[in-house]
Amino acid sequence: MSYLLVHDDREYLRAPGDELQTDLGVLDVPEDVEPGDVLETHLGEPFVVRRLRGPDLFNHFERTGAPMMPRDVGLVVGHTGIAAGDRVLDAGTGTGVLAAYLGRMHADVVSYEIDPDFAEVARENMRLAGVDERVDVRTGDLSAELDTAVDDGPFDAITLDTGDAPAVVARAPDLLADGGHVAVYSPFVENSREAVQAAREAGLVDVETYETIQREMDFGDRGSRPSTAGVGHTGYLTFARNE
Repeated sequence: MSYLLVHDDREYLRAPGDELQTDLGVLDVPEDVEPGDVLETHLGEPFVVRRLRGPDLFNHFERTGAPMMPRDVGLVVGHTGIAAGDRVLDAGTGTGVLAAYLGRMHADVVSYEIDPDFAEVARENMRLAGVDERVDVRTGDLSAELDTAVDDGPFDAITLDTGDAPAVVARAPDLLADGGHVAVYSPFVENSREAVQAAREAGLVDVETYETIQREMDFGDRGSRPSTAGVGHTGYLTFARNE
């Protein structure tokens, strides 16, 4: 498990035994470090140790692309009901934010990442999040290894963030336990439509798609309104369930 080292508005994610080097000095994180400890660099600058929380994964993981936003993670968990003890099949690991969230919920995750370099970064991120024993990041293409995944099943949920997600959805009845859910994230509505069609043809039920939009509010002396900065849309989420 890693911890945040905080100095004013600076935050660094480090594991016990790691070294932190900044312009404030060098700091070795003790093996027995605990939240609330105050560590000093060799220049005497203090860093407060803070316990890692879910949103910190999004802010501090090494990124290999655009990670899933916390609001989308919340929708995936809310609509699938993934909980402690569940087995999850995941594809399109990327940075690994979703897989790490699920691991921190004490779900056991098998996650496929097609890019070997991305997979290696994701494994290191799982180590930093303290879930490397719960999240098995495999280098490979899930759509090409579905027979292996079927043998590893059944899974309580499938989470997909890949362009070929519809091909996996088509095999969902073979992969999922009774009542299990599949969730597909896509930045493009065309891929969502294909996932919906695949889910219906596979005989899945409760098929539904949502566009995720979130706007921050601005509260000022003149009044209150949604922020005009940033983009509220992140993508589309399709859900379905195995009977």
